[in-house]
Amino acid sequence: MKSYEWIAPCHFGTEAVCKREITDLGYEISQVEDGKVTFKGGLDAMCRANINMRTTERILLKVASFNAYTFDELFEKTKKIPWEELIPRNGRFWVAKANSIKSKLFSPSDIQSIMKKAMVERLKERYKISWFPEDGEDYPLRVTIVKDVVTIGLDTSGESLHKRGYRKWTAKAPITETLASSLIMLTPWNKDRLLIDPFCGSGTIPIEAAMMGARIAPGMNRHFISEKWTSLDTTDLYKKAFEEAKSMVNPDAELAIQGYDIDEECIRMSMANAKLAGVDKMIHFQRRSVEELSSNKKYGFIITNPPYGERLEDKATVQKLYSVMGNVFDNLDTWSKFIITAYEDAERYLGRKAGKNRKLYNGMMKTYFLQYMGPKPPRKNS
Repeated sequence: MKSYEWIAPCHFGTEAVCKREITDLGYEISQVEDGKVTFKGGLDAMCRANINMRTTERILLKVASFNAYTFDELFEKTKKIPWEELIPRNGRFWVAKANSIKSKLFSPSDIQSIMKKAMVERLKERYKISWFPEDGEDYPLRVTIVKDVVTIGLDTSGESLHKRGYRKWTAKAPITETLASSLIMLTPWNKDRLLIDPFCGSGTIPIEAAMMGARIAPGMNRHFISEKWTSLDTTDLYKKAFEEAKSMVNPDAELAIQGYDIDEECIRMSMANAKLAGVDKMIHFQRRSVEELSSNKKYGFIITNPPYGERLEDKATVQKLYSVMGNVFDNLDTWSKFIITAYEDAERYLGRKAGKNRKLYNGMMKTYFLQYMGPKPPRKNS
């Protein structure tokens, strides 16, 4: 089987878990950069990565990479790419997104239009036609230019992979499903440990954890743009990958996952979303304020996205909430706590410096993933 290079974009700061997912699928990593991981594999890699990966926004087929310092150079080098091997005569193709960092070519709209023209010229010559109906399958491209190096990726996913299909209702300022999964995977939590999210919102963190525990592939119940492509024959490969994913599910997984929120509407949304995800019987949701959080269990995990800044009316409210959190969390002295926040003074009002403070980007927003590791539970006698 022919080998390709695939690009898995991810949230800045989560490259390590994205890389681990790819390695676990059995594919070779070729490059790790800020916000993306590139790997090698056949067309099966595209199918399996789209269905199984939890931490990436999409899977891109790496079409080409080259230096370009002028728009003429961008045009000519784009035109040299054998687009006819990827895009059929009636394919609908366009540059869906272009961004430029520290490069001479910096206008996204100019980059998009010039590359489209170059592609049209190439395909006109190869197909011996002067007009393209573009009434077939979609072939959207994504282009990044970093320090004058152009990288072109063909989007095989379509809708972003964070759209698992279960989150029909959302609370204010939710985190994406991909970021929620990344946060969980950045911790040592496993399905045998108790997990509580005291600010569950629409339930994303508990639901993603339950899907991991039950081995439910995030893309198992959705479709991908590349399933319809005629230029790459993936019908049997996708069928096999879906069957593989379904065979891995453990519907009887016994999990101890709880989601709390002070807002009754959030609890209703969480329960509805969990049902759509097929994990409603694996999570206990309940209306409860953070002040009421307590447990007689030991060695549990808290992974949460509490309100901060723009989600609260004033600074005093934020400070009070984080002080309360700190007091409550201190009572759970054997627990491990993991908090994502954009509030720069979070550690101060939580009352303790985090053992590790990992900077992550939620879109363009810089956030801090504060990690307070508790003691390891004693080993069970065998």
